[in-house]
This record gives sequence, C-alpha cells and structure tokens, in this order.
Amino acid sequence: MKKSVLSRFGVSVNKDLLDRFDSLIGAREYPTRSKAIEDLITHYISDDSLAGDDAGVIGSVNVIYDHHKRELLQKLTGIQHDFQEIILSSQHIHLDHHNCFEIIIVKGKKKEAEKFYCLVKGTKGIKNASLTVFSH
Repeated sequence: MKKSVLSRFGVSVNKDLLDRFDSLIGAREYPTRSKAIEDLITHYISDDSLAGDDAGVIGSVNVIYDHHKRELLQKLTGIQHDFQEIILSSQHIHLDHHNCFEIIIVKGKKKEAEKFYCLVKGTKGIKNASLTVFSH
C-alpha cells in the first residue's frame, strides 16, 4: 500500500462561515478541522467522478410502500427482474401492518441505476424512495 503524504496549505475564509463550519463539525464530532475538510474534498471529487452516465456506481435504492396496495409487489418484483444484472441484494423489512421498507443494493452504470430507481419510485403505491450512489 502506498504511504500517504500530508500537504499543508492555507485558506482564507469569511470568519462567520468558518465559525458555522466549526460548530457543525464539532456537533458531528470530527476529530479535527483538517479531517472535515479532507472529507469535503473527497466528496467533491467523488461527485465529479459521477458526472457521466457511464460512471460505475455502487449504491442503494431505498423504498417505503404499503404492501396491501393491489399488484404493487408483483410490479416491484417485475422491475427488479428486469434489472437483475445490476442488483446485488435486497432486504425487506416490515415496519408495521401496512408499511414495508426495502433496501435494494445496486452496482453498475450510473444511468442504469437511475433508470431502475425512476421505475421503482414511479410505481403506484410507493410512498417514498431515494437513491444513494458512490463511485467505485
């Protein structure tokens, strides 16, 4: 493994903005301001690498729905079968008598993950859905 080399640099920032940043990272229990800035830079670079539709991603589609909705389960299963090449796993959780939470892990091209997500969230009976992806 390549040894990491640290670089120091100076940054000029509006004091009020820096105070708000320090308060936020303190609340999130960052060990240092440097670690928080490093995470921001990593996130910014990761977002940039997701710019193209053909970017490789790993992530999750998170869905809440009422499993009593007519034909909803069959539609969701059908959509998942149509995208089986990007689906690694799914977890179904019963929240209460009516509501379920499903987490579907996806890996593949960004445009395919987004297409899958749009079909799922657009299915009648879906109460809420989100897509979270990271470059890999």
